[in-house]
Amino acid sequence: MSEYIETELTADEQAALRADTRQILAELLEAAQPEAGALLVVGCSTSEVLGQHIGRAGCEVLGKIIAEEVLAAAKQHQIYAAAQCCEHLNRALALEKACAQHFGYQIVSAVPKPHAGGSFAAAFYPLLEHPVLVEGVQADLGLDIGLTLIGMHLKRVAVPLRLSVTHLGQAVITAAKTRPPLIGGERAQYQ
Repeated sequence: MSEYIETELTADEQAALRADTRQILAELLEAAQPEAGALLVVGCSTSEVLGQHIGRAGCEVLGKIIAEEVLAAAKQHQIYAAAQCCEHLNRALALEKACAQHFGYQIVSAVPKPHAGGSFAAAFYPLLEHPVLVEGVQADLGLDIGLTLIGMHLKRVAVPLRLSVTHLGQAVITAAKTRPPLIGGERAQYQ
């Protein structure tokens, strides 16, 4: 396994990444138009944002910046947010206990850390009032920063969203909302 290197960011780099994160979230939420109480899942590789291979050069400061922006956007839109951990915690998700209880998700025992959970989830977790981890969710919309594979945590059917911002730093951005499956064939009518 390669050595994990904590990356430093200048104040200007931090400000730019915060502004870009805020714009990405604003565009996602504008395009998705989630109802109050919806669930947003976010996966983020700070290593990828910094142009490194996922899991190799995390950045706790960057993780906190992105976590703060996700939580602020969720609060503004009256939705829940969940942070996907890395594969060392089986891509479990950090979220508010009230959210887990509301949706009936099974709470598991673990706490994300930068080297086991990822810098983003590790920063997100302590920002919550009553943080817990769950193994999986069925989110209404999602944001994948750096190819973290959040698809397993989205409801069927996921609909890709095109945002004007395609990268956060060097990380590829993928966004999606979900819709109910269309059933019934050619005679069915849909809303």
